[in-house]
Amino acid sequence: MKLADLEDRADDLIKKYSGGMRRRIELVRGILHQPKVLFLDEPTLGLDVQTREHMWEYIERLTEEKKITIVMTTHYMEEADRLCDRLAIIDFGKISALGSPEELKKKIRGEIVKLKVSNPNIQALKKLRFIKNIEQKDSELLLTVSNAEQNLQKILRVVGKVESVSLHTPTLDDVFMHYTGHEIREQEAEGGFSERIMQASSRR
Repeated sequence: MKLADLEDRADDLIKKYSGGMRRRIELVRGILHQPKVLFLDEPTLGLDVQTREHMWEYIERLTEEKKITIVMTTHYMEEADRLCDRLAIIDFGKISALGSPEELKKKIRGEIVKLKVSNPNIQALKKLRFIKNIEQKDSELLLTVSNAEQNLQKILRVVGKVESVSLHTPTLDDVFMHYTGHEIREQEAEGGFSERIMQASSRR
């Protein structure tokens, strides 16, 4: 109970515990025999944001204090980014990318420009050398651009009628989209688990 930070609830029935408390108990139960490797399948699935944050802190503490290698699956990109030392993007049973979060994000050279355009002029965009990659889904465009701030106006002049535009540095969501061609949320909406982020958090 001490390891799970539940000493003050030791006399309570399990049915009175919250979902996050039960997850912590499950983790402690998994390390009672002092394993060198612990496998976790979607450990924070269905938890609220605050409880998920507590679980992340708890998992980090386990790897540091117990020197356990944790192999886990998750659909949460921010979870993979925060917890893992090395991760694999698995798309329909095949590994699409492998490396640390920073290594994978660096492979997407440039910034990400996201545009909503009704009839985008793709051919005009392809002629712009500073655009490294173009991904299109319906009226939404995702462009990987070198020196995006400097070149944004050139893009807006040729792309067509723009409804919205945003600019950001690459995230693991962008990495997933880059390697699979679709967002992880699409698979979640279908209720499937054939594509996942698998992460190994090893701090032994």
